[in-house]
Formats: sequence, C-alpha cells, structure tokens
Amino acid sequence: MQCLTPVAETRREARNELRQMEIDPKTAAVWAIAEPIALDLGLELVDIELRREGRGTVLRLLIDRRGGGVSLDELTAVSREISDALDVRDDTIPGAYTLEVSSPGINRPLTRPGHFEAFVGKKVHVQTRRELGKRHSFRGILTATRADGITITGDDHIAHDIAYDAIIRANYQHEFPALGQRRSERRSAQRSAHRAGSR
Repeated sequence: MQCLTPVAETRREARNELRQMEIDPKTAAVWAIAEPIALDLGLELVDIELRREGRGTVLRLLIDRRGGGVSLDELTAVSREISDALDVRDDTIPGAYTLEVSSPGINRPLTRPGHFEAFVGKKVHVQTRRELGKRHSFRGILTATRADGITITGDDHIAHDIAYDAIIRANYQHEFPALGQRRSERRSAQRSAHRAGSR
C-alpha cells in the first residue's frame, strides 16, 4: 500500500476537487505548476485569473494560508518561485504577461468543494454555467455542503441545490454592519468606558 506524506495527500485531494469544479483549460497548466509550489511553502492556491487588462495580459494568482493570514513575505517568496517555474516552462502562457500574486481579499473566492465547508452559515454568491430554475446567479446563506454540491437559501427562504460541476464562480460575501449599527455600538462602548472610569 502506498503511504503518502501530508503534502502529497493534500495535492491529491486538490486534484480531485478541481475535477469536480471545472476550471478554464487555459489556466489548468498554471495550476499544475503553481499549486505544488504553494503547498510546499505551507500555502494554498485559491484561484487563478488570466485576462486582458489595458494593453497587456495579467496572470493573477490568489494565495492564502489555510485558516487565513498570509504574510507579505510569504507572498513575495511564493511569487518568486512561481515566476521562476513559469519562466522555465515558457510555453505555458504564450506571449508576454504580467504576474500578480496577492491574498484573496475579504470576499474570498470559493474555487473547490473543500472551500465551502468553512463558510456554512455565511452569505455567498454563486454563478452557474447553466440555468437552474431560469437563473444563473444565486445569493443567500450557504446552508449545507454535500459530496456532490451545496445548498443555498435565499432571502425568499427557498433552498437551491447546486452541483459543484454547475458552478462557474463562487465567492463568500462579507456583510458589514450597517452605519447606524456601528455608531450605536461605538456610543455603547464609550458609555461603558465612561462608567468604568467614573468608579
């Protein structure tokens, strides 16, 4: 029986998950090169974007640490190694391009089945490659994950079951407190601090 190291096991799980959620063929080769490098550094390749911007092509890689909190030094190190690897395989992306490596940001992309589990009970936005009930876009609370898909419950309280292979893009949707709520919380904190200081 083959015994896999934790990193090798993670690589295998990542490959299996990517098969469930189809990725653009143009970026598949980049995934194959960049993901092992990220994993070797204890990081996670979250998403890849390859697009025309302005007068050139931008290859944008979103990198995170499992659980969040990737540092600038880590992003610099993984960017350097991935850039060197892509230079060796200069046929991966034809023509000139700019490589950008950054953290996912607050509205984190969910690009594989394992990403969704951490956001059950949170608000998400999912776009599908085919119509589901005459819709391509679903916003709501992620209420469940399964081996083959997810369930989103919208503001209409209707549950929508979506298969992983139907998803073309998904993001966590961070909800900021309303302005009035933030002001009320600040005033409450100030009153509490004043009472504590007057004792």
